[in-house]
Amino acid sequence: MREDLPQILADHPRNAALLAFLRAQGCAPSGPHDYALGAWQLHTHPDLMDRLAELGLGAPLHAAYGVPLLAREGVAAVAATGTSRLLLRLPVAPADLEPSTPVPGLDRDGWWAVDAWQSELTTVEGDHRLLTAVDRALVHARALVGR
Repeated sequence: MREDLPQILADHPRNAALLAFLRAQGCAPSGPHDYALGAWQLHTHPDLMDRLAELGLGAPLHAAYGVPLLAREGVAAVAATGTSRLLLRLPVAPADLEPSTPVPGLDRDGWWAVDAWQSELTTVEGDHRLLTAVDRALVHARALVGR
């Protein structure tokens, strides 16, 4: 597993709610056979980590507490957790995407849980909608940098 992903800027106030959620579940690997992301046990299925990289279209992956992220200038935009959940930071919930299990409280900070594969849609349509949403989340994160 990659161990060289940069960490997002923990001290940026826009990351506080997400980092508190990730920190609460983060832990060190329990043994040599655990998947790790930096010093933390990976809290994302490796396939979902690959999916996040694909949807980021070349945007560099970052990490926090064993969770891969996409970020802009240190502000988190998308996080991949569990086996199929993407947390997207957007001003409003994406109405055209199948939701996933929400994280209580994160919606107050603009984090919306969606399914990473959108199995109710054709592959082409699901990928298109997810790519668009991830791009919107990255643009939104960039807009939050100076706030």
